[in-house]
Amino acid sequence: MTDRCNLQCVYCHTLPDCGLIEREFVSRIVSRASSPRFEGGSPSIQRGQDGRDTGTPSTLGFEEILHIVRLFAGCGITKVRLTGGEPLLRRDIVRLVSEFAAIDGIEELSATTNGVFLKSLAAELRAAGLQRVNISVDSIDRETYERITGFDLLPGVLEGIHRAIDAGLTPVKINSVIIKGLNDSEEQITALAGLSADLPLSVRFIEYCPTNNSTRPATDYVPNATVRAVIERKYGPLSGAEMSCGNGPAEYFKAPNSAGTIGFISGRSSNFCRSCSRLRLTSDGKVMPCLYSARAHDLKTLISSGQSDRQIRSFLSRIITEKANYTKSNSLKEEFSMCKIGG
Repeated sequence: MTDRCNLQCVYCHTLPDCGLIEREFVSRIVSRASSPRFEGGSPSIQRGQDGRDTGTPSTLGFEEILHIVRLFAGCGITKVRLTGGEPLLRRDIVRLVSEFAAIDGIEELSATTNGVFLKSLAAELRAAGLQRVNISVDSIDRETYERITGFDLLPGVLEGIHRAIDAGLTPVKINSVIIKGLNDSEEQITALAGLSADLPLSVRFIEYCPTNNSTRPATDYVPNATVRAVIERKYGPLSGAEMSCGNGPAEYFKAPNSAGTIGFISGRSSNFCRSCSRLRLTSDGKVMPCLYSARAHDLKTLISSGQSDRQIRSFLSRIITEKANYTKSNSLKEEFSMCKIGG
């Protein structure tokens, strides 16, 4: 949706060319986020007084992205996830959700967010047609959260989680990246897992994947087997659990007497390429069949060249068919920016 973000997480979004929102605007963004509604649903790429925008000049506009999602739906795509950057920075996000939800063939509509705006937007997004959210929270210790993200915003994010549950954006999933020397202590890991003890949500531990704009080295990776062992020492053996939606690479488990679940996405220690069915559309209109491949198809340029929708759907169908040829082992590239590909 955008490559812009209002946080500065050490594993994702730290270089200026990734579109970090200037620090001076963050307090303004947060204060406006407490209002009942953000004004200005314009798809303009200029930043509004609330600090929200639609990104850089190359970012897909309202009609462009709507057109592309309709084309994908015509090729059989049934599930859409809105990512970033931070997708809720787009001032037209609620209108886009409403339009996406009305597209024939789209059965599941979700978003991945840092949660900063959820306390004010959760109900509005649900009413527009968003079905569920994944929320990135790497620590529930306020000081550690600030070290990871660059900002002291944890209380509002935790409130946003409760607002999302109350609004029916369920099952809410918490995405947590564990990094050696930062949030890998037993206390930090079990506190995150403990969110699923009392709340009907899933806490998912995602193995650290270094990118070309990470500030942490590849050696800071903590295997999920280690994380699971820490959790089981605290909460007892985890038993297998089913999730009713998503169908992604996560494996889900349940701790004894817990309200929610615990998931593991082990992208470094395991290989789930053969079962991957996802395509990524970047904020500037490129289609990527594989997160680990440098191959990207410039859909925005193709559309602007005057190709018919039928021709473009045929092009997309070929990309979908060829996706099975991509695997981590034969596609791996050394550098990519997570904020630019919605990883």
